[in-house]
Amino acid sequence: MRAGITPDTVAMSKSLFQKPIEIKISTVVAVSAILSTADRIALDAALAEMTGGTADFFEDDLTVIDVAALPAGCDPIDWGGLIALLKKYRLNPVAVRNAPPEMAAAIAAHGLSLETASAKPKDEAPAEPKPAAPAPTPVAVSAAQAQPPAAASNGTDVMIIDTPVRAGQRIYARGCDLVVTAVVNNGAEIIADGSIHVYNTLNGRALAGASGNAQARIFAMNMSPELVSIAGVYRTFEDGFPTEYARSPTQIRLVGDRIDILSVNSANRA
Repeated sequence: MRAGITPDTVAMSKSLFQKPIEIKISTVVAVSAILSTADRIALDAALAEMTGGTADFFEDDLTVIDVAALPAGCDPIDWGGLIALLKKYRLNPVAVRNAPPEMAAAIAAHGLSLETASAKPKDEAPAEPKPAAPAPTPVAVSAAQAQPPAAASNGTDVMIIDTPVRAGQRIYARGCDLVVTAVVNNGAEIIADGSIHVYNTLNGRALAGASGNAQARIFAMNMSPELVSIAGVYRTFEDGFPTEYARSPTQIRLVGDRIDILSVNSANRA
């Protein structure tokens, strides 16, 4: 080392060029907890049924509480109790969507952010409402937003992943289909606004049509998923994937409010 230059001098020099903090635009994976009641007993029962007693059904997923479906004149929300209830099931509430102004103060007091839908231009015709699918429980949970993908999109219509998707990894194909040519491991999660194609073994979780596209499908050469979802409608496989489909090319689609399993090569379904 040259005379007069010490390790402390080098460290100090480096620190002069390092920013103490950087702020960058990012998105994260979150789920939506859509409430149709403020009754915590009913919510607790619904979540218990949904998770089937599986302690790690949710993995501390960031959660947006959506109150748009609450009936007019319902009981006030016990925000502290609701937050504690969601955390009991390893859901991590961070924001509230579609809250009326009178809820704002209580929401802020419990450390939650307010998320509001952007207003439509006055000259824009309202979208024709889609028929609501029957909800079997007072709470619906679906994919909301996701973190940037682990690989760059190959064009605007498809994202291609050529490496294994490991446990704990989440990949989101925003606005396009997702193609994975390697194995999707247990504990991994793949999400697409369009369809999902796995030319290998699909374990873990697969969520297609994440932005509400009910026509999206999930295809895999070898199916063994923990959970699948299309447009927010999900199906779990605690007892294992149906054996007649597990070792052959299979597709998963949404028919009404039912998840269908269908062989790619025949008309058989489960």
